[in-house]
Amino acid sequence: MTSSPPDRLSRTALDHRIETAVGRSVEELRQHRHDGLLDAPHTALADAHRDLVAAERDVGFYRLRLARLASSDLPVDQALFARIDRTLDQLAQAARRRDAKQISAAAALEPIEASAPRQVPRQIPTKDVAALLAIAQGAKLHEHLVTHRLTVATPTRTRISYAQLQRLEADGFVERDSSHPVQAGQPVTLTDAGRAVLTIPRRAGAPGTAPAPLPPAFPAVSRPRR
Repeated sequence: MTSSPPDRLSRTALDHRIETAVGRSVEELRQHRHDGLLDAPHTALADAHRDLVAAERDVGFYRLRLARLASSDLPVDQALFARIDRTLDQLAQAARRRDAKQISAAAALEPIEASAPRQVPRQIPTKDVAALLAIAQGAKLHEHLVTHRLTVATPTRTRISYAQLQRLEADGFVERDSSHPVQAGQPVTLTDAGRAVLTIPRRAGAPGTAPAPLPPAFPAVSRPRR
């Protein structure tokens, strides 16, 4: 019997909140649950998240099936319409199950969030601040149809490399809407954590920033001797 794909490949709308509250990735949370290292509230959260991931995977399955039916070379006849209608019903049912599992996971998360110590947002390099400010005004990740090069387009034309975008995404500051094809442009938006780092005061000597320039030195003026 072949094993199913790893759950870590299916992201959910609660992953960032969970990782912020527990201080570890959802994959690590799942592993600690498997190893029996969690207390009761975290065990309940891990189990609820596992169910949510499974439900999210079902939504993705029927969504992909619907896309394949719509883009296939099958004859456009009543049989195709029936298959599309049936898949739409299955997708709607899967979405309802997913929504219910998300409510359950959010309920399991709330007491952990309430007891978690409030973290002060960390400062980030100036170039990352500039990137987040540009993304806040609207950004999209595009893939060139010929070269397949990935670029980030922003209204301010701020230069954001794909590597920088990946790092900001890994840090939990931005997220992409993967429901859009990258060829047409995937919207990139700030997360709550990304907005938080833009609101903290900038201290002198923050990582990646240049120190404040010193005032110019002038030669001492010698006084005439009497």
